[in-house]
Amino acid sequence: MTVERIFDELGHFKRYQACLYFAAVLQAVACGIQYLASVFLVETPNFVCGVPGNVTDVLYGNLTGYSLEDVLPDFKSKTRPLVVRTAEGDQWELGRCHSALRIDPKGFTYDFDGNKTVRACDKNFFYDHTEVYQSIVTDWDLVCEREWLAKLCQPTFMLGVLIGALVFGDVADRVGRVRIMMFTSLCQFILGVSVAFSGNYYIFIVLRFLLAMVSSGYLVVVFVYVTEFTGIKVRTWTSMHVHAAFAVGIMVVALTGYLVRVWWIYQIILSTCTAPFLLFCWKFPETPFYLIAKGRLKEADTLLESIARFNGLDYRLKVEDLLEPEEVENGRALLEGGEERPPQPEKKLSILDLFGSWRMVGRTCTVWAIWFIGSLGYYVFSLGSVNLGGNQYINLFLAGAVELPSYLVGCFAMDRIGRKKTCAPALLLAGVACMLIIAVPADIEVLAIALCMTGKFAIAIAFGLIYLYTCELYPTIVRSLAVGSGSMMCRVGSVVAPFCVYLADVWVYLPQLIVGILAFIIGVLTMLLPETLGRPLTTTLEEAEALGREPSKKKSALGNKGAEDGVEMK
Repeated sequence: MTVERIFDELGHFKRYQACLYFAAVLQAVACGIQYLASVFLVETPNFVCGVPGNVTDVLYGNLTGYSLEDVLPDFKSKTRPLVVRTAEGDQWELGRCHSALRIDPKGFTYDFDGNKTVRACDKNFFYDHTEVYQSIVTDWDLVCEREWLAKLCQPTFMLGVLIGALVFGDVADRVGRVRIMMFTSLCQFILGVSVAFSGNYYIFIVLRFLLAMVSSGYLVVVFVYVTEFTGIKVRTWTSMHVHAAFAVGIMVVALTGYLVRVWWIYQIILSTCTAPFLLFCWKFPETPFYLIAKGRLKEADTLLESIARFNGLDYRLKVEDLLEPEEVENGRALLEGGEERPPQPEKKLSILDLFGSWRMVGRTCTVWAIWFIGSLGYYVFSLGSVNLGGNQYINLFLAGAVELPSYLVGCFAMDRIGRKKTCAPALLLAGVACMLIIAVPADIEVLAIALCMTGKFAIAIAFGLIYLYTCELYPTIVRSLAVGSGSMMCRVGSVVAPFCVYLADVWVYLPQLIVGILAFIIGVLTMLLPETLGRPLTTTLEEAEALGREPSKKKSALGNKGAEDGVEMK
């Protein structure tokens, strides 16, 4: 690409790009925060039905107490009730969603064989505030027949993520990357704080949905932004480590959740911790790629001069040097150079072109499956980490922390042993680690948590590299279509993930087991994909289809020469 010469002259990742990169990635931390904030927003503490009157005695098996606060932290069973006696002498058996008044009890004992009058709780609940002082569940009684409302919070958020990616990704190509980054950042702050003051559940859901749209919009655009400001030599590292900022956001959620147990204060703190970004995001320049593509050549020249001056380099390159004479006259910029070709009738391409032959059918289905399991696994491991036993805050913190080394390992491996040889083993490792949970004794929680974190580590590697791998597996004419359709499968996985996490009510490790089985199967299928490391990007469907085939010796020699001359996308 002709415009890539900018980075040969001005540096692939020097001071100017580094400052912009870390500033832009700071707000990606906020995206990670908002995506996972619901883990503690909708946390459900122990609870039982309330009882009319003042409680004077409590029984639960062999435990006794004088108030519900004494015994409720140990109340774990959904079948065995708490037995209480009130100041009026009434005896009640309290369950989670119903209570029973004993008729003419002879004494105060746990077991009772007489008649009872069963009643519904009727929004009268008593919550254990030992771990969770206040959440939206306790504020709006989202338990029992209203429990589904609490479980709907994360799926609706992920639906907003899907819509936001579609809307803002398209708008950013029309109005520019910086405007969308400024708009979504400001909206993240405003909507994030507004969520804390939502008066009821339905306002809360609507605000969280809008917050999901702008958070997703920023995350989509910032990937493009950092890619267009960094050179090809470091692009793999800079794009993958945006994920690392997202992981830091998960760690911030865990730390804040541990320190703050009131949901609206927790939400305000999470929404303001990246507020300093708003003070300098308005100074962000538009990318040189976008300015040249839109014909804003004077602005592009000014930007290049600023980059050179900040990097301490002599500015010799002019935008006109990157353009063909005809393009300079018209004030338009082409991103690709080359000899002028006679105009040819443009073939309209559709998603069906990704399935042009049986070989491409298998490739596309496998790539889509990797996108899906990458997103599904990522959010199942993150959202479900609080259900693994042990300390939920430490579990979530570890779920974010294990990502940081995974991206380092992924970047190192994919540029040395190859994309396929990194992706397939990562998925297989995730699958094996999760399926081994079946053999872990129930009393060894630490081992089960370690296996789940190993799965998260491996899934993060595959999830981080699939964008680049998809770009290299498809030709220029359908590359955007391939990445876009893969991204859609990714969003589908993120919408399905919360429902998968809820299967922990059946068995605590069932979500991880499902992800493990799917990851193992898809890892095996990934081994059938062609390797793209060191191969030039393809331009036609025929060239893409030929990837991975064993050429003849003559063609092989020519192919090797072409690979040496080609440009590798990193």
